[in-house]
Amino acid sequence: MKVGFFNKSLFKEYSAFLSPISVLFSFVTISISIPDKYKYTACVAVFVIFLLIYIAFWIRANIMDKTGLTINNSTIEIKVGDIFTESGLKVIAFNEYFDTQVNNKIISESTLNGMYIKRKVQDVGALDRLMEQDEHLNDHKIDSNQARRHGKKDIYKLGTIFQNDDDFLLTVFSKFDDNNKAFLHMNDYINFLLNFWAEVDIVYNGRPISIPLLGSGMTRFKQYEMITDQELLELLIWSFKVSKIKFTYPSKVTIIIHESKKDKINFYKLKELV
Repeated sequence: MKVGFFNKSLFKEYSAFLSPISVLFSFVTISISIPDKYKYTACVAVFVIFLLIYIAFWIRANIMDKTGLTINNSTIEIKVGDIFTESGLKVIAFNEYFDTQVNNKIISESTLNGMYIKRKVQDVGALDRLMEQDEHLNDHKIDSNQARRHGKKDIYKLGTIFQNDDDFLLTVFSKFDDNNKAFLHMNDYINFLLNFWAEVDIVYNGRPISIPLLGSGMTRFKQYEMITDQELLELLIWSFKVSKIKFTYPSKVTIIIHESKKDKINFYKLKELV
């Protein structure tokens, strides 16, 4: 079970729920006289009812697949789902070259990046030309790898966003090694998150935005190989908190957890972050 039976936050929530019921129960017991021979049975029945209520709270905490948080007066929803079915802006992570070649060598067709290109991009060449001509991307070009044999050669700053059509925000998320393997150091990930929110603040324009659990796919975290999806999610939420960006109603941030990852996420624990 993701949430322990004696979890402090769970017991606190249960106690808050129980307080008005306890007051009502006390009033009833004062108003109604219970014969002595039934008092023990009544006490046991009340104890069992209260225990069953607590067990129901505990089960609910363990099977949760979504939760909502309020941070900086903004609404963040975390839920299991498919980012392609969400409304509003949708974030897709790319590597530092903004590669678009889906050949299972540079980009795997099983990644969110690959699925986006396969499903949503009708003309990859046209997308490449738009990227090459985009002033914002050119301003965030930080290097060029002319020795690279396959894929693009220009390197962009982590967190840089390119908006494609009205729905998708393509962002530079991972670095690439000589074998076209995505990787990040932890300081790269933190820098990405802070730059990413700064870029989102410029382009979101009051619209809701959906974000995948960035880093939970094929990206390798050097020196932090054992980092969990829960820790990545908590870092993503923490970075939103320190960014001070505000999403006023009806806009909100939705973090989408893939179905295959839901058992690794303790949704109940996320309430402790606010």
